[in-house]
Amino acid sequence: MPDLPAARQLALALAHNESFALEDFLPGPPNAAAFALVTRWPDWPSPVVALAGQEAAGKSHLAAIWAEQAGARFLSSRALRGADLPAALATGALVVEDIAPDALDETALFHLLNLVREESASLLLTARTAPAGWRLATADLASRLRAMPVATLGAPDDATLRAVFVKLFADRQLTVDAPLLDYLLSRSERSFTAARTTVERLDGEALRLKRPVTRALAAELFRTEPP
Repeated sequence: MPDLPAARQLALALAHNESFALEDFLPGPPNAAAFALVTRWPDWPSPVVALAGQEAAGKSHLAAIWAEQAGARFLSSRALRGADLPAALATGALVVEDIAPDALDETALFHLLNLVREESASLLLTARTAPAGWRLATADLASRLRAMPVATLGAPDDATLRAVFVKLFADRQLTVDAPLLDYLLSRSERSFTAARTTVERLDGEALRLKRPVTRALAAELFRTEPP
């Protein structure tokens, strides 16, 4: 089979490892309160705490840090329905991730909160919004959730976003220079999701064109897009 022209070659979606280790977390003003809350365990103000923040704000990274410290298991919010809750809490610590209030099994979560109290266990919840704003049908559950400590991860400032870009590139074994970072910061939406998308696109284009990831490549890729 003849080789495809360079312009039509497709970049392979190569897997890369994203580190969720404590030393790879990027603390800064937007996430300082959440980082402090997670890492003060077992000296928590309550057996149940929550992390709230936009997609890719760092909730999963903090949850992984806490799970390593506490020996916690993970359970998705969608898996609450029908889950063996005593088994899920067998280690005495549990993370329930990505709670969406409109798809929440309120009965299962209420039973889990009671079990955590009975077993003197620890529970970490993650969601995009703080529980105080959830519309729930179970009044007792809503009251319990409103009373628990919540740490919110905010949008990244410039220093944090620069560090995020460096980490996302490093996760892909890419070293980048200051001109590229300055260019990306001047154009990027202030969100972790946007930073991740930008890095994925740049890496994919570099692979497709067999070029290094540079400011020049970024300018070519994003030149038709508004800052």
